[in-house]
Amino acid sequence: MKIKLRGLRFRLPLKAIGSVLNNIVTTLLVATALAGFALAFVSPVQYISTYLPLYIGTLSITESLVATNVALLQNNFEITLGSSAGILFLAALLHIKSWKSWGRGILASPSAIYHSPVAAYRKVKVFRDWVLEKVNYLNEESAKWRNIFNVLKSPYSLMRAMGFSPQMAIGLLALGGTAGGGVIVNETILAERSFSRGDSGVYAASLVGEAAPLDIPTEYVEGSNTLRIDLGTTPVREINIENVSVGTVFAGSTLPQNETTVVKVGGNPTAENFTATRLEVGTFIYEKSRCKKVTFSNINAHTVVVKGNASDGQSVAPSPGTARMRAIGGGHHQADAMTTSGGTYDRIWVQAPSSGVNGKIGTLRLSNLYTKGGDCEFANMDIGTLKIELNETGGGTGFGTKEFIIATTVTGANLTIEDNVEVSISEPATLN
Repeated sequence: MKIKLRGLRFRLPLKAIGSVLNNIVTTLLVATALAGFALAFVSPVQYISTYLPLYIGTLSITESLVATNVALLQNNFEITLGSSAGILFLAALLHIKSWKSWGRGILASPSAIYHSPVAAYRKVKVFRDWVLEKVNYLNEESAKWRNIFNVLKSPYSLMRAMGFSPQMAIGLLALGGTAGGGVIVNETILAERSFSRGDSGVYAASLVGEAAPLDIPTEYVEGSNTLRIDLGTTPVREINIENVSVGTVFAGSTLPQNETTVVKVGGNPTAENFTATRLEVGTFIYEKSRCKKVTFSNINAHTVVVKGNASDGQSVAPSPGTARMRAIGGGHHQADAMTTSGGTYDRIWVQAPSSGVNGKIGTLRLSNLYTKGGDCEFANMDIGTLKIELNETGGGTGFGTKEFIIATTVTGANLTIEDNVEVSISEPATLN
């Protein structure tokens, strides 16, 4: 449509005019429908009575007129709601551009609703696969870097796998020249010392408030080769030390100054400003080990089994007791198992060093300890089951000197003592 005005031509955008009119009509229809819904439930007379009567030209809108019409709408509640819904539907129809597409949408709605869970799952699956792809990539990169470090430290690790102690492996590498200083630095300085790898040190709480030993030593004194575990309030699920040489049984080793025991396990007795402590153990197994002298004392156990031990003089005299069955738990908050196999130490020491705080161990197993130069002492413990089996004890002093001793202060509610014999046994020779 064109309009001339004093010689000028204007082209009116009919499409735009139609859109504006459509929106105006839609707004009026929606407002009317909403007013119908509102008047079906609520009477506005009390809110607009102060403004009535209202004059629009010659038309006078009074309070009674409004009340009468509102009452009519509310009395015909179903018709009012239906009419309002119809008006809203008409407003929606004004915006339908394609009746064909609209019909297809209605027909497709049930199928879309039915398949919506599957579609949602597929979108979640795409996100899941993306996350897993990134995680797998990071794991692969981490493994590559770990392999690089393993290759760099391979001479030392190979010797450890063959049974050499950390000290012997380092010495061979340094003397033999099979690896440069970089390997020794990587394994002994850059790499953390570890209980599971057989490294000596003090294994105890590493942070303020902690009371359980960790796999990494909290203290290491250069030149010291003692394996020491300090226990506190947090239970340890298991401590397993096996296949180790202790004391002076290997060349170049000496006991720490003023010490006479190569293995010492137990609580600490009362001293000045110190309240006695004990070790609480669910199951304590001492087996297949060799020691100059073994002493068990001040132990309360429910079950005591002493079987198959050979010694160069023995005194096995536990007393009947009333100790209860015992297990040590701790759930999620107990310390992980501590296990080491192989290695050489000048001394093994497990204790409860904090005044009045007992150490707690689920299972304590000492197996195949090969020792020389000092005694093995076990004392001040409360144990569920104590097993002392298949050990050899003796320093070559003859049967008159008792070297395998289970004192009368060891009590058990159930005692099994069988097949323990006295034979001539001396300390082993020093190994290179």
